[in-house]
Amino acid sequence: MKPHSIKQLFTQYKMLALLIAVALIWAFFSWKTEGSFLTPRNLSNLLRQMSVTGILACGMVLVIIAGEIDLSIGSLLGLLGGIAAVLDVTQHWPLALNLAAVLGCGLVIGLLNGYLTAYRGIPSFIVGLGGMLAYRGILLGITGGITIAPVSEPMVYLGQGYLPAVPGIVLGIGLFLLAAFLTWRARASRAQHGLPQTAPWADGLRLAVIGAVLYAFVQTLNGYEGIPLPVLLLLALLGLFSYITSQTVFGRRIYAVGSNMEATRLSGINVKAVKLWIFGIMGLMCALAGLINTGRLAAGSPSAGTFSELDAIAACFIGGTSMRGGSGTVYGALIGALVMASLDNGMSMLDVDTYWQMIVKGSILTLAVWVDVSTRAGRR
Repeated sequence: MKPHSIKQLFTQYKMLALLIAVALIWAFFSWKTEGSFLTPRNLSNLLRQMSVTGILACGMVLVIIAGEIDLSIGSLLGLLGGIAAVLDVTQHWPLALNLAAVLGCGLVIGLLNGYLTAYRGIPSFIVGLGGMLAYRGILLGITGGITIAPVSEPMVYLGQGYLPAVPGIVLGIGLFLLAAFLTWRARASRAQHGLPQTAPWADGLRLAVIGAVLYAFVQTLNGYEGIPLPVLLLLALLGLFSYITSQTVFGRRIYAVGSNMEATRLSGINVKAVKLWIFGIMGLMCALAGLINTGRLAAGSPSAGTFSELDAIAACFIGGTSMRGGSGTVYGALIGALVMASLDNGMSMLDVDTYWQMIVKGSILTLAVWVDVSTRAGRR
């Protein structure tokens, strides 16, 4: 097969290629760990670890699609998680009030980043770089440079709780029925407008694959203690952000801004407002990730979130989001987050030195960007 044909094939089936890559990574680590990697307990831990990066990637993919970048999210995650720990441990705030305060802080800080970028004309790279330093400094100030622990049981439950087996099965059935309904509605809509239909067997095969994945997902996690709550939150965000990006005017405007900002502005769209709210959403995602991380660790750490921004950005690029903006998907970013989490988990189980882990992850990020550049060059 010619190189040009390989590029076209990869471009058309990029998500399939990513899933095959995940399968190969899992097979390799399962072989090297003599099956320990694929135990229900380890897969549950892997998905819980992935949830923090995945939540950040849900926001970051919108930022990158719009042609911007935010380097402050790791420090902001640490700051908001530290605020949650301080309010919980030293101020004894109830969980609901704590959640509202932290989410509010995340939204305000995110909007501030967006205002500086969209309305003051400061490049988002500089705003993020300044925030990376400033938010980390504030975190060290409010925690005194020490770990704030132990947090209350309700806070711990956010990061360490599980959905019991029976509700998990009900959830799996509900998600499959939802997929079937959406498939039927899509076919009915295309028939109503006289558009060509996909073959019934193709939709049937797609639903069969979805059913098999959901069955394996629920049964595997129920084989340990159930579906982790952070994973449930990530699934909810996947559905929400996929709907926003594909079914709403705001979502289409995000892609338009990233594809051609000047043409979008001339068409009458308020580009500055779009960018403002994209950063506001990113702040909310940092707050959620900070809360989950604090609950998972049962403490607020002054080093929390270190390098998290790099993992989130890498997840987006690995998942097919273009560094030029205008292209990307939420589910692709989450598959990228799964790749990163799988590498972290597998290399940790094999006691791979930290410097080698960083080399591998950095190389994969570079490879993902190179693939994006080369496939796009092949389409021009």
